Amino acid sequence: MSSQTSGHQAPDLQASGYQAPAKGFRTFVIIWITQSFSVIGTSLMLFVMNIWLTTKVYPGYDQKSLLAGALSAISIAYAVPALVLAPLAGAWVDRHDRRKTMIVMDAVSACLGLLLLLLLRKNLLEVWSLCLILASYSSAATFHGAAFDTSYAMLVSEKQLPRANGMMQSIWALSGILSPALAAMLISLPTLAGNGSITGAVGRFLVGIGDGTILTVGINVLTFTIAAITPLFLTIPSPNRSDLVNVAGKKKKSIWKDILEGANFIWRRPPLLWLLITFLMVNLTSAPYGVLQPMLVKFNLAADWSARGLSYEAALAFLGSVSGIGGVIGGVLMSTWGGLKKKRVLAILIPMVLDGVAQMVFGITTRFSVAIAMAFAISLWLPIMNAHSQSIWQSQTPHELQGRVFAVRRLIAQCMGPVGTAIAGWAGGVLEPGVVLAVMGFLTAAVCLGQLLFNPAIMQVEDKEYLDQLAAVRRAVES
Repeated sequence: MSSQTSGHQAPDLQASGYQAPAKGFRTFVIIWITQSFSVIGTSLMLFVMNIWLTTKVYPGYDQKSLLAGALSAISIAYAVPALVLAPLAGAWVDRHDRRKTMIVMDAVSACLGLLLLLLLRKNLLEVWSLCLILASYSSAATFHGAAFDTSYAMLVSEKQLPRANGMMQSIWALSGILSPALAAMLISLPTLAGNGSITGAVGRFLVGIGDGTILTVGINVLTFTIAAITPLFLTIPSPNRSDLVNVAGKKKKSIWKDILEGANFIWRRPPLLWLLITFLMVNLTSAPYGVLQPMLVKFNLAADWSARGLSYEAALAFLGSVSGIGGVIGGVLMSTWGGLKKKRVLAILIPMVLDGVAQMVFGITTRFSVAIAMAFAISLWLPIMNAHSQSIWQSQTPHELQGRVFAVRRLIAQCMGPVGTAIAGWAGGVLEPGVVLAVMGFLTAAVCLGQLLFNPAIMQVEDKEYLDQLAAVRRAVES
């Protein structure tokens, strides 16, 4: 394919000495706080939907295969739109105001939450309608994520990026701590009110709701409303592009051309491509963890947690909270430490190997305490590897290309996630779920160890001069 484009080349903001706004980090922190609310709200919703499927729709052991299929279906419904729409979303945010995109998508998510609330209230929610709503949520989140991921790279200086990335990773980990415990508590509140344990106006309100799932989804709507309103009062820069028209200033470059530019940027830099291939394989082999975890808690670990006097909801919530604590510790470590300054790829591959080993142990154990320790370990390393990866990409990619490049990057890295989820849904229903998880964990560790020991190309992923030389050679050959 030709490397030529019509019109002027987009300015490289990094090369031109782009400086983040003086109060950019403060703006980032404000957005980070409000977006944390919406992330926690979404985690609450997804957690209670898993409980809804496990305890109300398919509660019996003889329904294990149906439960596995339903858990797999909602995971795929949430994952696939993010993959399909990622390139379009990336090109979109490189062309349009990123602040407005964030506002609109948060508002859309709030409306979808209201729809889910109505269906639950009327007892009309079914698995297929839940899948459609989650797919719509994911679509809005894809555009929002593309806008946000590229916005804070312009708000924060390059020196502060590892710290900001650590804070971003902490959001997901914090939601892992708070969401399970909050969800378990919120689900129980209407029952407590019905038993007279909660009285007064609050008790009457909860009795009127009647279902803690409805209360939880309502909180999710509130968090997205807050997230949509806050950016109205903030200044969030977007890059100015001069390459959208030709020399005569008339013809606008197509959005598909933008998508192709993002793909070419990666294709011409093989070490970046190798890094993506590694994430692709790991996302395939680690996807079953999220799908099979509720089943392993319900069946494989039941004897242990029931002997400790726990209910299924409490056991799942406790596991999720401890897992979240591990993620927060990893995120805080990244935020305070700032990560490796050189050889950041080591902080990606080594944690991946350790996560694969932890997944293996989680799959074969029948002890609840061991499963908790492995969940903690898996979450501890996740923000560290993701923050180092994000820092590499932000350092290597010009600001005005980040939307397109990051979108293609997301598509390649995550395209096998739904495949792994589908495998988990099938295998978890007909085979022993723990064995499936252990095999996938072994493959994760083996792939990443192989990259670490036998692939010297991936170790050069941070050498920007080398990558640019490779890109220039490939561009000349393609021309």
